[in-house]
Amino acid sequence: MKKIFSIFMVITATAAVAKSQGTGNITSAEVLKVVGQVFDGMRAADSTMVRSAFAKDAELYTIFTDKEGNPVLHKGSLVNFLNAVGSPHDVVWDEPIWDTEVRIDGNLAQVWTKYAFYAGDKFSHCGVDAFHLFKTLEGWKIFHLTDTRQWQDCEVPEEIKDNHNNN
Repeated sequence: MKKIFSIFMVITATAAVAKSQGTGNITSAEVLKVVGQVFDGMRAADSTMVRSAFAKDAELYTIFTDKEGNPVLHKGSLVNFLNAVGSPHDVVWDEPIWDTEVRIDGNLAQVWTKYAFYAGDKFSHCGVDAFHLFKTLEGWKIFHLTDTRQWQDCEVPEEIKDNHNNN
């Protein structure tokens, strides 16, 4: 059921992108495929799959508000992210997305999407993922990823909540 729902979400996002651009531009689908590869790799705990979506020197950042109410910009590490993904965990890490927008200009693409992160069926946090991709000779690669994180007041679509509560 999770896999069917994930495929449905990617198809829905692709259709929304094509509609918003007024075209069925295959480039948007190619960009979304790379982003989807990150989430598929996370679910499979496959750091090699995730790694192949990123450029060699990709940068990762997280933006959140600390306990004192201060805004924080935290620079992450691709190596640490890959180690976390590839380390054994008792539950599946799932990050369903929605309200996805893709913008492309030549060899630059940006994907902006809302997400919710689940460890198994347990909700952890939500926010926005902002991916920047570069079209290399081998295809699209993520060179920059910034996410925001909220632990409360998340407006996760009911179908996503239901998918995680019915497993």
